[in-house]
Amino acid sequence: MIIISYDIKDDKLRTRFAKMLRSQGAIRLQFSVYEVNNTQRVIDNIKTKIVGTYSKLFTGADSVMIFNTSKESVQKFGNAIHRDSEVVYF
Repeated sequence: MIIISYDIKDDKLRTRFAKMLRSQGAIRLQFSVYEVNNTQRVIDNIKTKIVGTYSKLFTGADSVMIFNTSKESVQKFGNAIHRDSEVVYF
C-alpha cells in the first residue's frame, strides 16, 4: 500500500493528477491525499506516470510525496475504518 500526498498549484494540472490517481484505483482520503492498495504493477504504473508525464509539468511550488506503508503499520479511526470492509453484492 502507498499513500500519495500532493500540493499542485495549477488547478487544471491538479485535477488531471487526481483523475489519473482515481483511474488507477486510488481512494481519496482527504482533498490531496490518496491511498493506493493495489498490485505492485499498478503502483509502478502510477509512479511511471508521475515521472514521465507530470513531473515535467511541475513548477517549483508543486510537490508530490509517496509513502510506502503496510496495512499493519496504518491505524484508522472514524469513517476511515469502513473503507477496508468487504462489500457483498447480490
